[in-house]
Amino acid sequence: MLLSVENLEVSYGHIKALHGISFHVDEGEIVALIGANGAGKSTTLKAISRLISVQAGNIRYEGKNLLDFAPHDVVKLGIAHVPEGRRIFGNLTVMENLKLAAYNRKDREGIAQDFERIFALFPRLAERKEQRGDTLSGGEQQMLAVARALMTRGRLMLLDEPSMGLAPVLMRDLFRVLREINEAGTTILLVEQNARMALKFAQRCYVLETGNIVLEGPSSELAQNPAVQAAYLGG
Repeated sequence: MLLSVENLEVSYGHIKALHGISFHVDEGEIVALIGANGAGKSTTLKAISRLISVQAGNIRYEGKNLLDFAPHDVVKLGIAHVPEGRRIFGNLTVMENLKLAAYNRKDREGIAQDFERIFALFPRLAERKEQRGDTLSGGEQQMLAVARALMTRGRLMLLDEPSMGLAPVLMRDLFRVLREINEAGTTILLVEQNARMALKFAQRCYVLETGNIVLEGPSSELAQNPAVQAAYLGG
C-alpha cells in the first residue's frame, strides 16, 4: 500500500470539514475522490500535502507518517501536488517554472531527460518554452502545472480538479496524457468534480459527502450505482 489515510479529521475553526475518513491508494493505481462542492475533496489533498493542519488521524506514505513532515519534505518523499487553479508562476517562463520544480534535484542528466519527456508529452509546452506563464491559455497552464509536478519525479501525484475550465477536447487530451503518466509508473490520486470523467479514468473511486466517505468501490460498479447516477451522472 503506497498511501493510507486513517480516521482523518480536519476542521476550519469550528467547522468540521472531514469527519474521520479512511481510504488507501495502492502503487500504480488511479484512485478518484468525487463529490459535490464543499464535500472535503480538496481538503483531503491539502492534508496529505501537509498544507493544512490535521486534528486527528494518520496519513501514511510508504509506511511513514506524513504528519511528522513539513510540506517541502512531503515533496522530497515523492508526493507531487497539482493544486486547484494551477498556481503556476505567471511572471516566469515555461522553462523557468519547470526548472524551479527541480530545485531539490542534483541529477543534471535526469533533469535533461525529464525535460525531453515532458516536451514529448506536451508538444504545446515545447512550442511555448520561453513564454511567460500568464500568457498561456487555461489548458496550457494546466499542462504546465502537471509538467511541473512531473519534474519532482514523485511516485504519487495528487491532482485537484484538473478538468476545471477546460474545453472538452483539451480535457480529453489532458486525461490521455495523465493515463500515459500513470502507465509509466506514477500513481495518481484524483479529485474531480466531473464525476463522469473521473469514473472513466480511475480504477477505484470514493464518494465524499459533507466530509464523510459514503460509497467506495471499483469505478465500473459505482458508475452503475443508482445513487451515484442520480447525484453525479444526471441519471
